[in-house]
Amino acid sequence: MSTAILTSTSLQQRVSDAEWQARVKLSQAYVLAAKLRWTDHIYTHFSLRVPGDQPHFLINAYGQTFDEIRPETLVKIDIDGNIIDDPTGLGINPAGFVIHSAIHRARPDAHAVMHTHTAAGIGVSAQKQGLLMISQHSTRFHQRVGYHDYEGIALDLDEQQRIVADLGSLNALILRNHGLLTSGGSIEEAFYNLYYLERACQAQLAAQSGGAELLILPDAVAEKAAQTFENSITNKKYLLHWDAYIRQLNRNAL
Repeated sequence: MSTAILTSTSLQQRVSDAEWQARVKLSQAYVLAAKLRWTDHIYTHFSLRVPGDQPHFLINAYGQTFDEIRPETLVKIDIDGNIIDDPTGLGINPAGFVIHSAIHRARPDAHAVMHTHTAAGIGVSAQKQGLLMISQHSTRFHQRVGYHDYEGIALDLDEQQRIVADLGSLNALILRNHGLLTSGGSIEEAFYNLYYLERACQAQLAAQSGGAELLILPDAVAEKAAQTFENSITNKKYLLHWDAYIRQLNRNAL
């Protein structure tokens, strides 16, 4: 039996079943992100609140690539930055703590938080007008995405209050000149939000690259579509999206 399996078995035995399932889902999100090329090598981070009464959340060990992350390698920390469990001993990305702890502290409903530095996300984040209502994917975020101005590498704790203020009650935030961030009540919902935001950014850059005049959707039409998406979220249709991806992952179809 390999050391990795022994470590996994040992950790699974000493954490609750709920925590272990949270670890499994978060690690799956990381591997899916690697398959979808949403990564910035060892940088960027996803987090998930640990079920229970304690304000703990799981995040990636600093130095692992997304495809290496497994349930047993995730780091458990509290919202003050204290490491509760670090099986690899690698610690965490300090910027990841600043961003994720701010949201987990301020938004108890945001159980999962995902942050990326994709080319498309950075590209749109650097555009003054931000996300344009030019695709069905973008309408998902009609008047439902916030913007946070770039302040440098996110290492200053006083930036947390501005991140939280700019996100507000939303589940999508474009970090200017930086990247994308989504949240949700579950890993499945946050992943669904990130999928649509990333696709909307990809579509925007593709449309702009053609050089033709863009067709901006009227507010009423964009809002109608956005409300349809919201109904899907209320009905948890994002679970179908997640389950389909997990099936693809399990059969190596990505």
